[in-house]
Amino acid sequence: MKKVILALGLFVLLLQITSCATIVGGQVTESQRRKPLPGEPSRQIKVGALLADAFFFGGIGLIVDFATGAIYKPVPKK
Repeated sequence: MKKVILALGLFVLLLQITSCATIVGGQVTESQRRKPLPGEPSRQIKVGALLADAFFFGGIGLIVDFATGAIYKPVPKK
């Protein structure tokens, strides 16, 4: 029974730490959260975070990073 609880706990912990950009990318700005309006340039993706999510976590982290917007580069203020 202890092994089952330990395995379940490790699985939950793994799911929580699978998104590189959400954890290491810093605070998510408003420009990262919202979709670009018509006529605005598209958002650029952080390639390092994309590759790390795909390579280390098998793509599970991609779902979290795209859902939070952390995978996108922040737009510099003018």
